[in-house]
Amino acid sequence: MSVHRPTPHDSARLHVTGAARYVDDIPTPAGCLHLAFGQSTIAHGTITAMDLTAVRASEGVVAVLTADDLPHANDVSPSIHDEPLLATGTVHYVGQPLFAVVATSHTAARKAARLADVTYDAKPAILTIEEAMAANSRFEEGPRVYTRGDASGAIDASAHVIDGVIDMGGQEHFYLEGQAALALPQDDGDMVVHSSTQHPSEIQHKVADALGLPMHGVKVEVRRMGGGFGGKESQGNALAVACAVAASLTGKPCKMRYDRDDDMVITGKRHDFRISYRAGFDDAGHVQGIEFVHYTRCGWAQDLSLPVADRAMLHADNAYLFENIRIESHRLRTNTQSATAFRGFGGPQGIVGVERVMDQIAHHLGLDPLEVRKVNYYAEMESADGGLSAPRAAAPLPPESNLPKKKQVTPYGQEVTDFVLHGLTTDLAARCDYEARRLAVAEWNAGSPVLKRGIAITPVKFGISFTLSHLNQAGALVHVYQDGSVALNHGGTEMGQGLYQKVAQVASGVFGIGLEQVRLTATDTSKVPNTSATAASSGSDLNGMAVLAACEALRARMADHLAAVRQSDPADVVFEGGLVRVGADEMTFAAAAKECYEGRVSLSATGFYKTPDISWDRIKGDGRPFYYFAYGAACSEVVIDTLTGEYKVLRTDILHDAGRSLNPALDIGQIEGGFVQGAGWLTTEELVWDDKGRLRTHAPSTYKIPAASDRPKVFNVALFEGDNPEATIHRSKAVGEPPFCLGISVLMALSDAVAACGAAYPALDAPATPERVLKAVMRVRGDA
Repeated sequence: MSVHRPTPHDSARLHVTGAARYVDDIPTPAGCLHLAFGQSTIAHGTITAMDLTAVRASEGVVAVLTADDLPHANDVSPSIHDEPLLATGTVHYVGQPLFAVVATSHTAARKAARLADVTYDAKPAILTIEEAMAANSRFEEGPRVYTRGDASGAIDASAHVIDGVIDMGGQEHFYLEGQAALALPQDDGDMVVHSSTQHPSEIQHKVADALGLPMHGVKVEVRRMGGGFGGKESQGNALAVACAVAASLTGKPCKMRYDRDDDMVITGKRHDFRISYRAGFDDAGHVQGIEFVHYTRCGWAQDLSLPVADRAMLHADNAYLFENIRIESHRLRTNTQSATAFRGFGGPQGIVGVERVMDQIAHHLGLDPLEVRKVNYYAEMESADGGLSAPRAAAPLPPESNLPKKKQVTPYGQEVTDFVLHGLTTDLAARCDYEARRLAVAEWNAGSPVLKRGIAITPVKFGISFTLSHLNQAGALVHVYQDGSVALNHGGTEMGQGLYQKVAQVASGVFGIGLEQVRLTATDTSKVPNTSATAASSGSDLNGMAVLAACEALRARMADHLAAVRQSDPADVVFEGGLVRVGADEMTFAAAAKECYEGRVSLSATGFYKTPDISWDRIKGDGRPFYYFAYGAACSEVVIDTLTGEYKVLRTDILHDAGRSLNPALDIGQIEGGFVQGAGWLTTEELVWDDKGRLRTHAPSTYKIPAASDRPKVFNVALFEGDNPEATIHRSKAVGEPPFCLGISVLMALSDAVAACGAAYPALDAPATPERVLKAVMRVRGDA
């Protein structure tokens, strides 16, 4: 069977040889034009004059478009239509597109875009959380609040109380392939768009609106992206719309790609957060009551900020059962890039908040942080038949006496029945020899005045589904050709995560054929309509099930025909090992396909899937937004230099719950990459704006993403396998976003190392750059 096997990525050979084709590699017709945006140089103000004479006169320029030149909608917003493609008088951040240059080359367009003479009536810019709160600059009236029980009363009645604040910065997506689009005008005003996007249907929708066309007049095609991470969910709209409008007006193909600096200055980032908290707990560290206040800096346009902030609230509990909890969320409007989707979609920020609380509780009580976490875990539930809801053979489970006899629910009312972290963390701690290493770290620190070590285990419980319920659907189109080859198309996009390979494995398994007989064709809005973004870790869950439905329909159709010809029962037809057996008759799959074709059997089918049993009321903060939870835990050990703040991650061990993995090789790769990216967010990746709202870290020279040398010296990753209790595709679980949160273990290990320098709690903010680590060391020692 093809599924559950560790097969290579379908484009692995193309990736490593440089032969994989991306948007910028697509051969363009003669006369293709190139676009670049002219950008605002101030954070907030009114345009009083814009002289584009020099721009139009620049070598190679064919046209210059302003908002007044757009034929229809001037809108690239994914939400409330508050984001114009080109500014309409007021500018809201440094880098906002003001006009588009159409020229004969990429270089000519970029050079010309810098020749504009623009004058502004500058206005005060709101750049920080403090300024936004003072001005009441926000995207919803007042804060959103989710509550359960009486948090304040429970805290006040507790034996111990802590409070604090943690700031965590945003993050640049830094996909290797930048934003890019190519528009090809067609007959009768139609448009074909090649876009590096995670959301082809949204590109189709926005281009259709911009051209005044119905959606069937626009075809969007995506073969692959060189990374997305959420940054291509909505941020590609501007390029695709600009190219389509220019192509429509000039009648020529038009192409646009951002240079890295432009990409970083124009596009949105991960939302930076400030989380204040107060918690009451007993002598064992069991939390009696907890309060969080989330301050989310959203940027100038709403984009996807509301669901991002919602998901941060939905993950404020992480792996912990809180009977008394209050979560308050402020969605703040600032004159900076419009923050957008990023791997985890707000979930990691919410999890960092509660992990800081667990760490501080342990420090306050002088306990092992892992034991404090375990004390507060949800329990592994007892099912109706007396067994455990999610039994795993990989680790010992808690005694039955510790299992709850009643429902346990999240702060938003979803019952937790599939919790596995007791067994998983026990297993991980044994695998990585946590107890002995923790003692060794303490011994090292006692004898080392300069270099200090730290170790931490942090868990993740991550909800899987789009919180906007109607997005949890997918379609597929499958063809079986008379030579036995199979072509698949679905709404998911391939951005390096291996979605195409996993879905091909599903089809291969249904027909009992080799993977070499299955081909995934480029995602295409003219083949599968109304697709959701490839996001929320749902690509394999949704599209795998849609392809499964289509393939099973085709297999049943073929079996009916083959059995009827042989006067046999269709249930006895077996597709296996590249062969089809009907009683004593045996033939190749290719021969069976040819026979069905000659028997006038339709060998094309569509499939559709919608996630069952989910519902969510975001205003009330109540329902079942997630189909299931994915779990994992990581143990990281670090060493810091207390004289400079520099540090290294010495070792990381991960045990992650992938359900019954569709492809263990791809899943382990996703876990490794997700962890490193998560650790990068919390350590080296620092976004810096100056007091004029200018992003100063807009290139690899000033923005530090993790390199291969930054990975742990010892890096052990294993899958905690077992069937997903929910009926997902072959009982697998999502692995896109949850492993990102395992990088939190590095931040907590750094906190542990700093704590060895004195008695005070480190209160380490993120990213924990060497400068911040050094300042924390000085605070803990009482030097500052």
